[in-house]
Amino acid sequence: MRTRPENLANDPTMLTVTGLNASYGDSHILRGVSLSLAAGTSLGLLGRNGMGKTTLIRTLMGYVRATAGSVCWTDGSGTHAPGNAASAIERDVTGWPPERMARLGIGYVPEGRGIFPNLSVRENLVMAARPGVHGQRDWTLDRVLATFPRLAERLQHGGQQLSGGEQQMLAIGRALLTNPQLMILDEATEGLAPLIVAEIWRVIGEIRATGIATLIVDRNYRAVLAHTDRAVVLEKGLIVLEGPSAALAQDDAALTAFLGV
Repeated sequence: MRTRPENLANDPTMLTVTGLNASYGDSHILRGVSLSLAAGTSLGLLGRNGMGKTTLIRTLMGYVRATAGSVCWTDGSGTHAPGNAASAIERDVTGWPPERMARLGIGYVPEGRGIFPNLSVRENLVMAARPGVHGQRDWTLDRVLATFPRLAERLQHGGQQLSGGEQQMLAIGRALLTNPQLMILDEATEGLAPLIVAEIWRVIGEIRATGIATLIVDRNYRAVLAHTDRAVVLEKGLIVLEGPSAALAQDDAALTAFLGV
């Protein structure tokens, strides 16, 4: 298992978004968004409500059709092939359906969690379990249950019997069992009790340490900046601020202007 690299610049680009546009009916939501994410690194996606964060993620995953621009994915840049430029193959995956995007090695934890309420905790987990695209099996059922002891105590409970925090743990655990190269987490701590929020951020830190790339959306901008390498801020579907997370965390004037904090 690869640990998170010290020199992020050595990791090749995994995800490249160029000039991405998307609309809901007559509402133009994304307006030429461009960003990139290197293998093994973490990117925060910030912005007030309604500025296009979830639309961007859903467009990347194929749930929303892009009206212009491109999404490219580079194979061979995952956690089990670091820096192997010779084997890297860039593919234009714009408009690929969600199930095909998932097979690239993307684990998606959507806003609202999306668990199966009529299945047990065990069933929700094992139905997703598979080796990663490079054959890795770093995340097993036992490892997920060790990471989330609450789930181990509730294996036979139905999804609808879990608390909101436990459902979020289940959603994250299910995504990890796909052994992804990239984890996308959309509002993973929304509406949860402070102790559960702290637990979720702890796990996100563990995920990053294993070398899995992460794309994180959360209303707690301070927590996002503390758990990412870089961040971008969306305002009305445009990227208006971007840079290293540590530097952005010190720019109180810009954060106040664009996040209203």
